[in-house]
Amino acid sequence: MRARVSDGSAEPVRPWPSGAIRLQCPDAPNRVPEWPGRFPRNFRWQADRLMPRAEQQLLAVDGREVAISNPHKVLFPEAGYTKLDLVRYYLAVSGGALRAAGGRPNVLVRYPNGINGEFFYQKRAPESRPSWIEVVSLRFPSGRSAEEVVPRDAAALAWMANLACLELHPHPVRAEDLDHPDELRVDLDPVPGVEWSQVQEVARVVRATLDDFGLVGWPKTSGSRGMHVYVRIEQAWVFGEVRRAALAFAREVERRMPALATSKWWKEERHGVFLDYNQNAKDRTIAAAYSVRPKPDARVSAPLTWTEVDDCDPRDFTLATMPARFAKLGDRHAGMDGERCSLENLLELSARHEREGLGDAPWPPHYKKQAGEPARVQPSKRRVAKHPLIEIGRSRKKEDVLAGLERWRARHPKAAEHLEPADVLIDAMRGRHSTWTRIRVNLQHVPVEARPDQEALDPDDEPNDWAGVDPEAAAEWRRTHRRRRREG
Repeated sequence: MRARVSDGSAEPVRPWPSGAIRLQCPDAPNRVPEWPGRFPRNFRWQADRLMPRAEQQLLAVDGREVAISNPHKVLFPEAGYTKLDLVRYYLAVSGGALRAAGGRPNVLVRYPNGINGEFFYQKRAPESRPSWIEVVSLRFPSGRSAEEVVPRDAAALAWMANLACLELHPHPVRAEDLDHPDELRVDLDPVPGVEWSQVQEVARVVRATLDDFGLVGWPKTSGSRGMHVYVRIEQAWVFGEVRRAALAFAREVERRMPALATSKWWKEERHGVFLDYNQNAKDRTIAAAYSVRPKPDARVSAPLTWTEVDDCDPRDFTLATMPARFAKLGDRHAGMDGERCSLENLLELSARHEREGLGDAPWPPHYKKQAGEPARVQPSKRRVAKHPLIEIGRSRKKEDVLAGLERWRARHPKAAEHLEPADVLIDAMRGRHSTWTRIRVNLQHVPVEARPDQEALDPDDEPNDWAGVDPEAAAEWRRTHRRRRREG
């Protein structure tokens, strides 16, 4: 930094402490005053940095200039992919990525220090942005609102990638109509221990069920362990109706293959592959087609045809391989916008479920209580626990809490040998500003006499988002947040 002296004079000479920032008089550039012992009142500071500017690369994209800061910053340490690699990837698949996420408000999921560092969700578009970045204002169930980014062209994708946004997280609505979704999203989420072949098996039943209800599904790998199937729908229904249709669909798939598919919301009740109907609630987003996921191999969410579902391997689709596939085959979902479907048949099924006593299912915790919704309490926390659960640990880093689980297994080998994969519940938790992981164990398959008691958490490293905040201010924030949830 450089300092100015208002009258151009220098202070009395004193020795500068080691490592101190030296001050320069602009009116006498050759006179550098030595340390005055304190910063005099008549110094005015300028934000001129003595250090060199960070490396930057300018790209011309669709007639726009996009600045890429720190282009050689490594985001994927194992694979060695950099921020510039990420930008070039999205430019290579921009046609498909814009079909999936373009024209929609997007949540920014940012990994500024790469996939091994902390990440965060940013709903509000950065105030410092190019004039050609479009935004639209959304109102959330909490009552708050935010301006979110709406990408319209490849330059916008490059700008988002420069912010280290690995994934595209669009809402299922168009920017022109924020109240009527044009997508029904079927999210196949396998519980721990479920193999990819079992996800494929459920996907086949999903396709048959869609056909029976007059719907056209467009499958894609999630980029992780699951699969997503999108249905383009007419913009004739509000969020609540689309969610009801998704719940009815999940229950129908569960009815057709109860041994492998489930619509149960609470993790401790799930088995096999969970059809997450709540992904269709307002304010929920999932990684769009072509999104790069935070995996060591930079795996991506790959659009598929139904003929590819049975033979595909999610590991084949990465930041390095997808551009060549896209160049050769084009966008596998290119015809999606021409296949808009009706939800009437699913809504009739939902109405029949209600007449038969099968009403609503739990909503996510930050939504206000809905009419007809069952108790929003985990079964294990109800007065009569349905499942015997204990908590193992909490940590900012998933690998640390997994290590704690292994220590618990070593302490209780007789109990551990009875656990099934679905008995280990790994929860991704979100606080006000940070994320953390919690692990619980369902002891339902462990003989009663071999069930360990609840122990001190190992590790116990839940982030404290309220550190340094006045207790009264924190309490007021919580009261306001609860009131907004009740008011919707």
